[in-house]
Amino acid sequence: MFESQDRYISRREFINRAGAAGLLALNLPDTFSSDATAQPMKKITIKNVDSNFEREPLNPYRFKGSAITDSWQGISMLESDSGIKKVGLATQGVLWSDSRVFAAHSESAGNALMYAMSEQALQMVKGTSFTNPVQLLDDLLPEVLAYGKKITGNPDLRKTFALNALVSVDNAAWLLYAAENKMGQFDELIPAAYRPGLSYRHNKVASIPSFSVGTSAERIKQAADEGYFIMKLKTGSAGTQQEMIEKDIAFLTAVHKAIGHYETPYTKNGKIPYYFDANGRYEKKETLLRFLDHAKKIGAFDQIAVIEEPFEESNETFVGDLGVRIAADESAHTVEDAAHRIELGYSAIAVKAIAKTLSMTMKITQLAYEKKVPCFCADLTVNPILVDWNKNVAARLQPFPGMSVGLQETNGHQYYKNWERMMAYHPKASGSWIRTQKGVYPTDASFYAESGGILTPSEHYDNLFKAKS
Repeated sequence: MFESQDRYISRREFINRAGAAGLLALNLPDTFSSDATAQPMKKITIKNVDSNFEREPLNPYRFKGSAITDSWQGISMLESDSGIKKVGLATQGVLWSDSRVFAAHSESAGNALMYAMSEQALQMVKGTSFTNPVQLLDDLLPEVLAYGKKITGNPDLRKTFALNALVSVDNAAWLLYAAENKMGQFDELIPAAYRPGLSYRHNKVASIPSFSVGTSAERIKQAADEGYFIMKLKTGSAGTQQEMIEKDIAFLTAVHKAIGHYETPYTKNGKIPYYFDANGRYEKKETLLRFLDHAKKIGAFDQIAVIEEPFEESNETFVGDLGVRIAADESAHTVEDAAHRIELGYSAIAVKAIAKTLSMTMKITQLAYEKKVPCFCADLTVNPILVDWNKNVAARLQPFPGMSVGLQETNGHQYYKNWERMMAYHPKASGSWIRTQKGVYPTDASFYAESGGILTPSEHYDNLFKAKS
């Protein structure tokens, strides 16, 4: 699909080749033009590429009936023909993005397969040109997904697996795009077509910890006592569907008894909101209704802010009649998938610039804005720098119904064994917005002025490529 640097693919050619005419049906903006900005964007030619990764041990994080214990940080370097080098980061989430790949291989082998897809993408872009990263991602995704299907031996490989593999490449492309076009702030990076969906300015963003299946209510109460007012609570316990629902109901009862009476200034009703994530474990709507009926019985129903991905992606059950907000996450791979989920009654979308690329996230947030579907940022247990890539999005999303601050899940501090060492890799580690303060990140004027530090090089990650230069 990629041409030489003298002739890079046009939008019309790409749509014809990749079968992406669905973009037009969604009335999405033309991202291949100059985006109505004051000046045309530079044509950027990639002269050199390189990659690396670091393994970071985790305290076991249990979800989807399994657990991850080792997190690979994928790192991509892009160098333009003008001599500018930029290093992009990704945290690989094999279990999250395709649990079948995780189950079919050792944990390390699953990570190696995703890393191989990132490397393939880098080799594809070497010697080619692009004018904006959204166009670059659109060109890359079909072929990287096809390559992933081949090396995993899985013809039904989920698109999210390929998007996760592309995060470090997309990340580096945005940094290179900013440098080549002399953009100094995140707001300047956002193409005009996507600015409405990322136009808000929160002065606080909720820091949402995540508790894996089996966490005690006492541990959750401890987090509430520390000031966290919204927490991601993993349901979908291991076992049969009957065993699962019994455990989930018991968990709900224990949580509501422990923190249901807590108050917070960040919600309209003053009560602590519940955010449940079943990671597709519920097979039938009737089983989820049992969970919701129990919530009504114990007085917890009105405090459920959102339930994320109760069903597997292939389950086309309509969810708009449950009386609670159901959010799409893994199933909203692309903007077309997000549109389909909205048709199925999903009334919130968990966006992940750190797991599905910033490029795809911009498309999804704009669609959601136009459809009046609220978004919030979910985590992938990412490293501290990627936390701020996500935070730049979370701080600009429209307010979530019933809440007065932006929403961002961030759980790395809970699961990385070497979190403090990784914090030192952040180029703005002492920034006022870096650490949670009583359950929120203060996204003050300095946060916006410095874009959370994401446009500033990290000495640690840059040094991984110095020996070769």
